[in-house]
Amino acid sequence: MRSVSEGHGLEDTAYRAKAKAQGFRVCSLTTIWKEKIMKERLQAIREEAMKQIQQSDALEKLNDVRVAFLGKKGELTAVLKSMKDVAPEERPMVGQMVNETRAAIEDFLEETKKKLESAAREAQLKAEVIDVTLPAKKNNVGHRHPNTIALEEVERIFIGMGYEVIEGPEVEYDLYNFEKLNIPANHPAKDEQDTFYINKEIVLRTQTSPVQARIMEKGKLPIRMISPGRVFRSDEVDATHSPSFHQIEGLVIDKNITFADLKGTLEEFARELFGPETKTKFRPHHFPFTEPSAEVDVSCFKCGGKGCRFCKGSGWIEILGCGMVHPHVLEMCGIDPNEYTGFAFGVGLERIALLKYEIDDMRLLYENDIRFLKQF
Repeated sequence: MRSVSEGHGLEDTAYRAKAKAQGFRVCSLTTIWKEKIMKERLQAIREEAMKQIQQSDALEKLNDVRVAFLGKKGELTAVLKSMKDVAPEERPMVGQMVNETRAAIEDFLEETKKKLESAAREAQLKAEVIDVTLPAKKNNVGHRHPNTIALEEVERIFIGMGYEVIEGPEVEYDLYNFEKLNIPANHPAKDEQDTFYINKEIVLRTQTSPVQARIMEKGKLPIRMISPGRVFRSDEVDATHSPSFHQIEGLVIDKNITFADLKGTLEEFARELFGPETKTKFRPHHFPFTEPSAEVDVSCFKCGGKGCRFCKGSGWIEILGCGMVHPHVLEMCGIDPNEYTGFAFGVGLERIALLKYEIDDMRLLYENDIRFLKQF
C-alpha cells in the first residue's frame, strides 16, 4: 500500500478522505519516522546476526548466536516486547518486519548448522579412518569338542527314531547302580578296585544305566530313551582308558519287543553314524542286566571290511554292547516281565569320537589343546 503523509496541504479532511479512497495509507510524519527507525534497527540486528553466524566455527557457538538473537531474552524478542508502545494501527507492519528478520536469521542458522555438521562428520571420519593394511588382532576363540560333536550326532539319530534324552545324577546310590541292574553284592564290578565309593551306599556311577532303572520305577510305559552322561571307573590313564569318561545308554520297554527290534535299531544307528554301506555283526556276550546279550561290531568304514591297520586286519570294529532286558531287572523295577519286554544298549562316547575322527590316543580329548580341537 502506498503512503502519503499529513501536512504539506493535506490537512484538509476531504483530501485525506480522497487519498484513502484511492488506496493510500494516510500517516503522520511521526509514524514514518518510527517506521524508518524500526527498519534500521531490524536491519542492524539482521546484519549483526549474519556476521556472528558466519564467524561461528562450532555448533556450540552457533547455538549461542541463536539464543542471543532469537532466545527469550534475545534482541528480536526485545523488539517484539516493545510493540506495546507502538500504535495499534502500526503493529501489523512492525510484526511483519520482525517476522521477516527472524525468518532470514533462522534460515541462515539452519544452513550454517548443516555445513558445520557435515564438516564435523568429515573430520570424525578422517580421524577414525582404519588402515586396512595394518595387522589385525586375532581373537583366540574356542571350538566345539569332538565329544560334543559326537554326542549331538548320536542324539540327533535317536531323537529321529522317537527317543527322548534323559539325564541323571553322577553321584548315585549303590541300589540303582548295581542291585536294580541285577549285579549282586559279590559281583567283581563292585570291587573297590573298579568303583569309586563315597560310602557303603553311595558311589560315583560306573554307567548311566541307573537313569534307566529310575525311569522304569516310575512305571510310565512305554519307554524309549537314551541317557548320556559322565561315568567313573578306577582305571589307569592310558591311550584307551580314563577314570572319567562318557557313555550313552539306551532303553526300550514295550509290549512284544524282540531281539529283531534291537537288531534293526542298531543297524539303522550304525548306518546313520558311519555311512549307508555300514554292516553290523552281533556276537554273543554276557551282561548281568540283559539276557540274551551281545556285542556289536560294524564293518570298517576305512577299508569297507577288507582289512586295514585301523581295524587290525579283521575288517570289523567293536562299537557297543546290548541285549534284551533281564526279566529280573524288570521285576525289581515294578514291571511285569510276562507283559512287557525290552532291550538296552550302551556305547562309549569317546569310542565313537576316536573311531569317527581316527584319533589314536584318548588322552588328546582331555588336554583341551586348541590346536587339536580346531581340526574338528
